[in-house]
Amino acid sequence: MKIAVLSGKGGTGKTTVVAALSELAKKVIKIDCDVDAPNLYLFYKGTDLEKKDFYGSKKAEIDKNLCVECNICEEICKFGAIKNAQINEFACEGCGACTLVCAQNAIQLIDEKTADTFITETDKGMISRAVMGIGSDGSGKLITNLRKNAKQYEINQEITLIDGSPGIGCAVIASITDTDIALIVTEPTRSGLDDLKRVIELAEHFGTKVMVCINKFDINLEMTAQIESYAKEKRLPLVGKIPFDKKVMESINTLKPITEFKDSIAKEAIEDMWKSIECFIK
Repeated sequence: MKIAVLSGKGGTGKTTVVAALSELAKKVIKIDCDVDAPNLYLFYKGTDLEKKDFYGSKKAEIDKNLCVECNICEEICKFGAIKNAQINEFACEGCGACTLVCAQNAIQLIDEKTADTFITETDKGMISRAVMGIGSDGSGKLITNLRKNAKQYEINQEITLIDGSPGIGCAVIASITDTDIALIVTEPTRSGLDDLKRVIELAEHFGTKVMVCINKFDINLEMTAQIESYAKEKRLPLVGKIPFDKKVMESINTLKPITEFKDSIAKEAIEDMWKSIECFIK
């Protein structure tokens, strides 16, 4: 059973929900696909069992022995990445246009390392994660690689929890592909509802079952009612309504899952949500 936890934007509490559900589900493989801001592993002490270089893009490179400095490549480059037969690696997008116009075959595209990928063993299970290089983009290719790395540990695992990237871009598409459930975490705001609609449309396109969770539902009961109405109209299960809880901030600051705070009302709500989810996956 693969569950992707998604949101229309960052900061909705997605990682807090993933960490809590991981504690409640017990036997879980975790994949942190929010590669632009990977922080799920911070909640756990662990040991890196595996570290690999990930090459996710290409950069142009000029062979000075062949280059005659005709500067045709500089004229053709739409990104301003070539000047005086020198490549600006931060501006180069690896499109390859320069390689096509170089009569001397002095330019080639070389693989560029964009991230380190890790398999981290914790006392609460395995985490597949990545740390990107400065200026690198979180690509769908990297997400696919993280999910592939986790497969070897999924054999005897009942559930895989994916902490997805926010939005509806390539990284989210790679997160939601071949998953059983998309749990969408939203907030009771106008933009929260609009973002929810976009992610639902994406999930439906891939035929993924959608469940909805409203975080901090009690800060705007009018918008919460609108989200509930929309979920009912779409016949989507509203499995969780998490109240605003200052204990969540304490959970984040101390790097402990909210489930460790016995007097937390958010903890109780997430426990109820897990019971609702279990009803659908059993």
